[in-house]
Amino acid sequence: MPDAAGPMETVRSYADAFNKGDVKAMAALFDASGSILDGMAPHVWQGPTACEDWYGEVLEEGEHAGADAYFIALGEPSHVDVAGDSGYVVVPATMTFKLRGQQITQSGATYTVALRKLPAGWRIRAWAWAKGTSGGH
Repeated sequence: MPDAAGPMETVRSYADAFNKGDVKAMAALFDASGSILDGMAPHVWQGPTACEDWYGEVLEEGEHAGADAYFIALGEPSHVDVAGDSGYVVVPATMTFKLRGQQITQSGATYTVALRKLPAGWRIRAWAWAKGTSGGH
């Protein structure tokens, strides 16, 4: 029976690194040929620096908009599928952040992640974030 814990553990570790602002830890969990699809323009980042490039643009956009203190909370996954060295995770997520000092909660997001098992462990090949709804708290 395939081990579904490994892919989800990698996804949670990636979210934890994001929450700590640790882009090096995020990049270490990301495949060198990976890609990111996000609601923020330019929407797609690919290749060995995709993770760092995306995160840099998150911080830059946040600075311009007055947003900071980003935090992702992952729910229980609706899919964790493993076939050989390929993994697929779909998990509901909530993002909170501050916008000009006001707490914003973006609930109902979906985080979809494709992974590959390498000798060093599961690595993220691609992820996509589908935004939920936003509201102040």
